Amino acid sequence: MDCLFCKIVEGSIPSQKVFENERILVFRDIQPAAPVHVLIIPKKHIASMNEVQEEDLPLIAEMHQVAQQVAKDLGVNESGYRLINNCGPDSGQAVHHIHYHLLGGAKLGALTGISDSHA
Repeated sequence: MDCLFCKIVEGSIPSQKVFENERILVFRDIQPAAPVHVLIIPKKHIASMNEVQEEDLPLIAEMHQVAQQVAKDLGVNESGYRLINNCGPDSGQAVHHIHYHLLGGAKLGALTGISDSHA
């Protein structure tokens, strides 16, 4: 498989890890769009939100729980943060491995979205 995020999970591409457990990895975005900008990915390859199956729902729920914890750990849970999932070409999804961008640390204003060119 030629998936950038799968290569990060396996360790063949380095990342700045913020959180990791058996199912989820969180790492810093290499082109941050905010003072805090991390990516939350499942270690299981799922191409996009459109590919999520019923058996994946606990994993998606866990990703949201991890987002809450990471926001707290990075000090943006009280001031606020944005959680973004791009799905499909018109959204800007370029990495076909489901993920969330967690952004915070500043007033984010009226962003229309974050493309995966920031990943």
